Amino acid sequence: MNPLVELNLALILFLPWFAILGVLYWLFPRQPRFLARTLFDSGALIAALLAFVASMYWSHANADPVYGKMWQQILATALGYGVFLAVLTLAFFVRRYWLRGRAAR
Repeated sequence: MNPLVELNLALILFLPWFAILGVLYWLFPRQPRFLARTLFDSGALIAALLAFVASMYWSHANADPVYGKMWQQILATALGYGVFLAVLTLAFFVRRYWLRGRAAR
């Protein structure tokens, strides 16, 4: 397998699912929609993707090769997916708290 593909296999496989999750995060709730929220949502999605890539590379480099090359892919996928969801979940609740505080004004 091409080393570049091997290193980024988790990203290649999860990109469609991340796109679906990103669109759902972006669209809901539909209102209120203003510039600060658009910037926050963009930053959250970029942060989630960067955190995924960083954790994927870290886990790929630190997986124990004794268990075979497939273990590197499994660890990179599992850890990366968890990190992506954690960042997106944190951003969801921060945005929710922020929007409720803004609506109370």
